[in-house]
Amino acid sequence: MSMHGSSLEAKLVILGSQGVGKTSLVMRYVQNTFSPHSASTIGASFLTQRMQVFGVIRRGYVDDCRVVLQIWDTAGQERFRSMAPMYYRGANAAILVYDITSEQSFQDISSWVEELQRNTGDIDIHVVGSKLDLAEKSREVPQERAQAYVRNTLGSLHDVHEVSAKDATGVDELFHDVTRSLVERTYEIERTRRERQAGDVQLRDGRQEASDQACCNV
Repeated sequence: MSMHGSSLEAKLVILGSQGVGKTSLVMRYVQNTFSPHSASTIGASFLTQRMQVFGVIRRGYVDDCRVVLQIWDTAGQERFRSMAPMYYRGANAAILVYDITSEQSFQDISSWVEELQRNTGDIDIHVVGSKLDLAEKSREVPQERAQAYVRNTLGSLHDVHEVSAKDATGVDELFHDVTRSLVERTYEIERTRRERQAGDVQLRDGRQEASDQACCNV
């Protein structure tokens, strides 16, 4: 993740089982289109989206940040699973997608969470339930159970997102939340680094002052 003034470039990877709607989710967000017969992704596809996040607190004042998202949409077929580290390596955030009409796809989320936490360090993870438009007739994964899993696994401040690529429900809000989280995390890292550098300067100055006093007292 690279920061240039009030501009941020970040890598976002989309992961999940085959058929959960990862590509449909990305295409709805980037191109505002939906195809019920989209082909399965082979390996991964790459898209770029630019957006602006408003009203983030930075250095004591409110800042707006221009963001370039590098979105990697990965294949869900098992035969491509071994290739996943090649795509999520270096990612700043991950969207893990399950299908709310498929219990198995939700069970698969835990293995993705464990793999990312084991191999990527401090990655920003978001869990998303797709196909919300089918909830009334075909839901297998209650939102409350998914929410409990997310908070127990990722922390009490995390929420599960439920979206529909078909009718666009929640899609823009999801990507906005992910992007804002990336910006806020970046600003926090920046603030921590500045404070550490300031502390190092004070420590060096203190040591120099003590050294000077010792010399003068000889």
